[in-house]
Amino acid sequence: MSVLIGKNSVVSVNYKLTDDSGKVLDSSDGSKPMVYLHGAGNIIPGLEKALAGKGEGDALKVRIEPADAYGEVIPDGIKSIEKAAFEGVESVEPGMVFEAQAPDGTTQQIMVVKVDEDKVTIDTNHPLAGIALNFDINVLSVREATKQELEHGHTHEHGHDH
Repeated sequence: MSVLIGKNSVVSVNYKLTDDSGKVLDSSDGSKPMVYLHGAGNIIPGLEKALAGKGEGDALKVRIEPADAYGEVIPDGIKSIEKAAFEGVESVEPGMVFEAQAPDGTTQQIMVVKVDEDKVTIDTNHPLAGIALNFDINVLSVREATKQELEHGHTHEHGHDH
């Protein structure tokens, strides 16, 4: 009897992620499958919910709304800051992505949206915020997590250990 995906399962999947227009946003094609610890918050909530109860060999197509993915766009996440904040950066251009410290002390990505004479408009929203995500998934394997994986909150595939 095969193991079904549930809390504390180590799951390996091949996937293709597209937006509603069909544009491929990410894929495991040509790379290693995605391996994650189910129930540990390692993937977006909507996808984790859709995979629960599936087993090895199952294939599914699922659409995840922004609320169950990377959230809606937060207007306050788009702001104008002084260009001087980019001290040491030779040229600041729209589309550039930087890491910065968030107010809560965590690291966040910011993307440059617009550059004026002395101001830079940045967006601190996740790049996939506000976008419905369409996954085409093939479940390759499901197994119970090891004690160490449970303690660490992630898998130890491909020789990863610490």
